[in-house]
Amino acid sequence: MEESRTAPTQPPVAEPVCPAVPKAEDEIPGMQQDETGNLLELEEWKRKVAKAEKEKADLLLSKLTADEESRKWKEELKNLRSAEDKLVKERKLAQENYQRNLDRQNDELRREIQFLKDKLAAKKAKCKELAQTYKLKRFIPETKMTFTRLEKVENEEMYNNICCFFEASANIPFRLSKGEALITFEEEKVAQELLQKSHHIVKLENSDTVMRAWPVELGMGLSLELHVKISQRKIKVSDIPNLPIPDEWVRDKLELNFCKTKVGGGEVQNVTYDRCARTALITFAQPGVAKNFMKRTKHPFHTSAQKYIVTVSPVVEKYLGGFELFSGTSKRTLLLTDIEDMEEDEESIQDMIAIHFQKPSNGGGEVEYVRYISEGTKVAYFETDMENII
Repeated sequence: MEESRTAPTQPPVAEPVCPAVPKAEDEIPGMQQDETGNLLELEEWKRKVAKAEKEKADLLLSKLTADEESRKWKEELKNLRSAEDKLVKERKLAQENYQRNLDRQNDELRREIQFLKDKLAAKKAKCKELAQTYKLKRFIPETKMTFTRLEKVENEEMYNNICCFFEASANIPFRLSKGEALITFEEEKVAQELLQKSHHIVKLENSDTVMRAWPVELGMGLSLELHVKISQRKIKVSDIPNLPIPDEWVRDKLELNFCKTKVGGGEVQNVTYDRCARTALITFAQPGVAKNFMKRTKHPFHTSAQKYIVTVSPVVEKYLGGFELFSGTSKRTLLLTDIEDMEEDEESIQDMIAIHFQKPSNGGGEVEYVRYISEGTKVAYFETDMENII
């Protein structure tokens, strides 16, 4: 039997079915609400994206601005560093120049100081030489001055003052060395005759000693006259307080204080005030008022607020007259030299010399003074007596 074969039957293919698009009038209410919400959300996202884009643009702009500012600040910082480096270099150069100038000035000052020191040394040497020549200060001993007379009144102003005149003279020094003696005679001719015979044989300690007689060459002598005038109408006021008021007011207060009769004052004629020196010169109208303030040196000075103590002193004018320098040789004194060492003391030797030269047989005469030096060196002082100096 023939087999009959039947071809396999393929399953039927389902045709795609397109969903039916509902018409407007056929739309479902729920789907419409969903689409509206999606649209609103889309709009919201668009708004947010736009806002983000704007913020991004703003940030980019800010970044560009910040970058520009950063570039400017970096440039300015670079300029500042460059200026600082330049300033440091200029300061270092200025310091070097200043140090060089300072060193140069120091060198000049050192040279000037050395020059002044040399000049001062030369001046001191010159002063020392002049001092040795004139011996005004070094060899003038202290001398008591004696009041001698009052000057004659020549005018009314002089009558209102105390005027004094003093004469002073300095003793003249003479250096006496070992083995020498000074002998002074009462009569000048005795000394001059003994001087003519330079060698003298004097018996000392039972032995003859040959002495030589020399004139006494004196150093520089000095005589002067001192004229002193003490005002009876003027006083000097010192230690005046430095008041914070005009000078004219200070003068008025001084006049008011010193015109009071209860303190011995009187009518004030003039007040000269020196603020820097804190002194004043007060002149009274009547003579004799000034001496009332000389009883004590401290006086009260009253102001409206306080009391001070000032110093009052007399106004003294002094000047030198008859100033003379002289030198010469003593007429009555001789220098005896070449006296040998003796065991006797100085006083005994002096007595032996005086006895020898008092005898007329030895050509001597009355001896006024003998001084012998056995050791060291001493200085003898001669009183100024122009009659006994050649």
